[in-house]
Amino acid sequence: MLFLLSNLQEYSMAVFMNILIKYDISLTCKAILQEQLEKLAIDFNIIGLNEIEFKKDLLPEQTELLKSLLHKYGIDIIENQKTALVQKIKDTITDMVWSDDMLPNIATSAYLADTLNHSYGYLSNLFSEITYSTIENYIIFQKIERVKQMTISGNYTLTEISYQLNYSSVAHLSNQFKKTTGLTPSAFQRIVKKKRENRATLTK
Repeated sequence: MLFLLSNLQEYSMAVFMNILIKYDISLTCKAILQEQLEKLAIDFNIIGLNEIEFKKDLLPEQTELLKSLLHKYGIDIIENQKTALVQKIKDTITDMVWSDDMLPNIATSAYLADTLNHSYGYLSNLFSEITYSTIENYIIFQKIERVKQMTISGNYTLTEISYQLNYSSVAHLSNQFKKTTGLTPSAFQRIVKKKRENRATLTK
């Protein structure tokens, strides 16, 4: 009992350190897929973010093993064609928003239609049918998460973020950010700055 109490006292006095990380979603997903697929000992080729080509058909037990291996990482095999296309829409948007390059200077509707070889009307209706939301809402969600990540990194001004994510102006970005999060980008920056200062104080 004395040993436990002593440890608790030491634990309460410990200084914790948080670190911020930046990662590439595409590379992370591919690394996970590569690692898990190699456990099957069968030839494969990863095509983009959401498609795997096998040189021969998987046995039922191999398919079940693959499902189990991937599921623990939040990755599921999609067998319904409509659901598969919706996932491709999401992946295309995610790739577009999280790319290190500036967003394409064309309408997102045209970009999705050209990339996925379907009319935007069909893609939009299908997305709403499967997800009970809209493509526009999904794009906004991804862009706001990207704004947060770029703000936390401390490497970009709001003007630079607005330009890279193809907002018409900083005001447009700010309005969308506040509508989604309840905070202005400036308020979010102050929170991030305050947390950094608190961590710096704790580590001194």
